[in-house]
Amino acid sequence: MILEMSARGIGHIAYLAGVAPPRIGAVLNVGRAHAGEFGSADAVAKAKGELVEALPAADAGGVAVLNADDPNVAAMAARTSARVVTTSVDPGRDADVRATDIGLDDLGRASFCLSIGGTSADVRLRLHGRHHVANALAAAAVAAELGLDVAAIADALTAATARSKKRMELTRRRDGVLVVNDAYNANPDSTRAAIEALAHLAGNGRPGSGRRAIAVLGYMAELGDIEAESHEEAGRLAAQAGAAVVVAVGAGAAPVLDGARATGGWQGEAIAVPDSRSALGALQNRLRPGDVVLVKASKAAGLWEVADGLLAEDDQ
Repeated sequence: MILEMSARGIGHIAYLAGVAPPRIGAVLNVGRAHAGEFGSADAVAKAKGELVEALPAADAGGVAVLNADDPNVAAMAARTSARVVTTSVDPGRDADVRATDIGLDDLGRASFCLSIGGTSADVRLRLHGRHHVANALAAAAVAAELGLDVAAIADALTAATARSKKRMELTRRRDGVLVVNDAYNANPDSTRAAIEALAHLAGNGRPGSGRRAIAVLGYMAELGDIEAESHEEAGRLAAQAGAAVVVAVGAGAAPVLDGARATGGWQGEAIAVPDSRSALGALQNRLRPGDVVLVKASKAAGLWEVADGLLAEDDQ
């Protein structure tokens, strides 16, 4: 049984681990999601670390899979008596499960060499975005602990497809416009990853791509005191990624435009709209064949209506 131990506060994961005691626990990162609920990154780390604290000791089969590239996660090794297995995408870091020679195709799908215990195999993910490599390593580490060999793990990762809609879901229209629906949820870290993927998909830095990046960004919920600065950061990242147009949807997302406009040298267009319908109207007169449009917001914003609307236009 594979479970997600979710939490909205300190003690929740400890309680769930008492209901369903884990033998293997994996912690991928300590990000800024739900900062409004927890209050700080330290509190998030404390809560997530309850998982490794709940694991059996190493001699009883307990295994903690920890992302060595995240200092807050790596520090959890001191909080468990389980055997620690580390993962890393950093070629200069020593880890038990590693990804090297990472590359991305034109649609942002990663390929890499998976190395576990001195054995390697090539992986070609079907998921879009470089950030999925770290996720794949955590899955690989768990699979190896359960007895799969490296070749079988690589084959399974290569065959894996997205099971959820609205998560880096790419659809190309007949006019070549590529719609990236990543509107199922958002936080500052996932938004950064999505914008990095947008830049790659638009071919920024690749000669002759001729594609424009357009970022449609909505409200990111549960951020507490870092809400305004996080939305400004999203706008700044979009501008730095070379977005030709940045659309902020809803009053909560308004600081996105402040961040974009304050980015030195950016010459794109910044647009504020109240809702998804208005966003669609703004895009209709601005889209060009071949554009790449990222739609990203927290689930509560319902911004996937923009992606759905852009695709519905293709059917008319």
